[in-house]
Amino acid sequence: MALFSLLIAIMVERLKLLPASWQFDSMLAKYQQLFWKDKKLDSALAVSAVVLIPAVIVFLLLFLIDGVFYDLITLLLWVTISIFCLSHQSLRASFKKYMLAACRGDVQACYHYAENLDCSECLDAVDENDLGQQIGKTVAWVNYRYYGAVALFLICFGPVGAVLYCSVRFYDQYNQQNKLEMPFISKLLFLLDWLPSRVFSFGFVLSGHFAAGISEWRKQSFSASNKAKNIVTYTALAAETIPESTSAPVCVQPTLALLALSKRNFILLLTVLSVLTIFGLVS
Repeated sequence: MALFSLLIAIMVERLKLLPASWQFDSMLAKYQQLFWKDKKLDSALAVSAVVLIPAVIVFLLLFLIDGVFYDLITLLLWVTISIFCLSHQSLRASFKKYMLAACRGDVQACYHYAENLDCSECLDAVDENDLGQQIGKTVAWVNYRYYGAVALFLICFGPVGAVLYCSVRFYDQYNQQNKLEMPFISKLLFLLDWLPSRVFSFGFVLSGHFAAGISEWRKQSFSASNKAKNIVTYTALAAETIPESTSAPVCVQPTLALLALSKRNFILLLTVLSVLTIFGLVS
């Protein structure tokens, strides 16, 4: 189910068939607005409830439909959840607008669209020449955070795991954007990212330059307290040869190089999943 669900979800995401209002983050924003808007999320009990309820609902649905119509309904739910969790048209639109702005030399627009790709931290590009490389790192990070990690949770824990991860990710971002003090949400996301970030970044090593990549991967991964973003971005940067900057106002070659590496890494993930499915190690 995992392989079939991922392939269908990727196809739907690439073809932009799912309306933005039906994507997971949009639906969770409606859930937050409808049920939790006026309630304080400053207690551990409230945060636990708001994060766990979507995953519990999916778990109960899977339990109730188990075996119905030869598990065809279960497969349909797997595919539906995968499509919801892996569709991110706003990110694709922001990246496309960034590339168009870079091609026409609109530096201010580039910075604006770059900030929309990752709102968790301020962009640390020192100048226009450095911007392309920084956006390339951001692309690698976004590829992990919104696609790779979700796929790994779906493979290992099914739709329940994917929904739980996406819920924690959403509320961690919600906590930062609204400057709240939600207890343990950032620590929970750190724990959820701890192993997947190391597994996914090792794919960069296998998809790029192994010698340089494995050296950086060991340096980043063997630190137990290291952030997932550092592991993913620095490993990706080491595993790919970055082209020299051009005379363009904003050089897009480093961005495209790291984007290509990210695509190869996700293809590698699907290939490994296919092999595991063939040998019956993954359902």
